[in-house]
Amino acid sequence: MKKHNFNAGPSVLPQYTLEETAKAIFDYAGTGMSLLEVSHRGKEFEATMSETVQMFKELLNIPENYSVLFLGGGASLQFCMVPYNLMNKKAAYLVTGEWATKAHKEAKLFGEAVEVASSKDKNFSYIPKNYVIPQDAEYFHITTNNTIYGTEIRYDMDSPIPLIADMSSDILSRPVDISKYVMIYGGAQKNFAPAGVTFVIIRNDMINKVSRQIPTMLNYETHIKNNSMFNTPPCFAIFAGLQTLKWLKNLGGVAEMEKINLKKANLLYDAIDNSKIFVGTTAKEDRSIMNVCFVMKEQYKPLEEEFSKFASSKGMVGIKGHRSVGGFRASLYNALPLESVQALVDCMNEFEKMKA
Repeated sequence: MKKHNFNAGPSVLPQYTLEETAKAIFDYAGTGMSLLEVSHRGKEFEATMSETVQMFKELLNIPENYSVLFLGGGASLQFCMVPYNLMNKKAAYLVTGEWATKAHKEAKLFGEAVEVASSKDKNFSYIPKNYVIPQDAEYFHITTNNTIYGTEIRYDMDSPIPLIADMSSDILSRPVDISKYVMIYGGAQKNFAPAGVTFVIIRNDMINKVSRQIPTMLNYETHIKNNSMFNTPPCFAIFAGLQTLKWLKNLGGVAEMEKINLKKANLLYDAIDNSKIFVGTTAKEDRSIMNVCFVMKEQYKPLEEEFSKFASSKGMVGIKGHRSVGGFRASLYNALPLESVQALVDCMNEFEKMKA
């Protein structure tokens, strides 16, 4: 039976990425050695790193005055590194979910971290509007996609102060005007690569902004000067990420990917909106096209476990909602084919005919 992978992360990767990475595990770049055992200082991996950086810049149209880094530690380490490097006294945070909350918490260790607005009052089911960004803050931090609750900021906002975004779960899913941000970062295990590598896009004039001393490994300047090679980088994940970038370029690039993503999301949201037993959990104007969250309508809630088992029997994987929300979550990352979304919709319709 075909499996349809809706896991929220680590998540589905392109077949091309899996095949090319599998080959490299046995013979990397014609060396006769495995990708898992070659030196990151060898000319083969240096070429891989350089190509990955250049293709990342090309696909996202990153301006020349930005650096691209591939680091360890996940987005969670960036929650600390961002204020450590960029916050002298005050920063502003938009709190739209679990990960935004964690980023805000870390920033409080380094100075005054202002909560500009929060949607916690309605279980993070919407994106706050009409808030005021403090002009005296050194940066404004947002989390563009909310994987747990299914909301997304799908535009590049104008900010009166430097804008920083955690784009862990929606990078490469739509064109982004990089020039509106001084920094974008994220864990790779959604749209880019296996877990283990973190991407950082940072404008070069943002380093050396604080008066405090920064430990060497936590200093962005260290990694810019050393081309992400100050210590051994996550070679396997970077190589796999390069294969994903090649796949995406061959598909037509990020703009073409967005068209496909919208088609997938609209198919599933239409099914939810027209259902007798399912209902969405987020404000319609703030719906994520990456993570679609839904539950059973009140009178059908006792059937949630039964639907989970039914969906599993049809090959659906990873649609159970996060433990803090319940219900269901279908993650529609770049590599998930439209056919898988159609299979889920067919599964939902079949269950509804039996129960409604």
